[in-house]
Amino acid sequence: MLVILSGVAGAGKDTVTKELLKTIPNAVTLPSYTDRAKREGDIEGETYNFVTTKQFEEMIKNNELYEYNVHHNHYYGTSRTLLKQKLDSGKIIIKDIDVNGTENLVKILKNDVKVITVFLKVSKEEIISRLKQREDKPSEQEIALRMSRFEYEESKMNIYDYIIENNDLEKTVNIIKSIISDELGGL
Repeated sequence: MLVILSGVAGAGKDTVTKELLKTIPNAVTLPSYTDRAKREGDIEGETYNFVTTKQFEEMIKNNELYEYNVHHNHYYGTSRTLLKQKLDSGKIIIKDIDVNGTENLVKILKNDVKVITVFLKVSKEEIISRLKQREDKPSEQEIALRMSRFEYEESKMNIYDYIIENNDLEKTVNIIKSIISDELGGL
């Protein structure tokens, strides 16, 4: 099973994913490939798989990605090989991905893989507050860039199976665990 988590920058996708991985024994993450620079706290192969722009473009050329997108001026994409390996392992895969990637992956995988899509909804004011409080302290310009996608990403909520107001971490995690359990027929 593939569980896709989406939401605008600052919606809490990483935090929710980390909590789900701690509390669901057979859950794993599927980090995207990206050409963005590592940030403090990023772990190669856990947070993302970091490559150069040239390497990413080679991956595109060699059809190594199910989907890819440019998001906040950087490439992000899902590896065909890594996704297949994780699916073959029988684990519950939790993947953080943007709305365009979600749309593409669902189209590609819907007939072959159980895919559950969850959109984490947070108010614009709360998103700005969260971004300003981040450890990596994004600049006002970076916050503006991230917020420029807010309306676009929220306009795509209708493609998701579930929309969760993410204003309480424990509640959000418990709701997603219940969804996974119901979809699997019990955890």
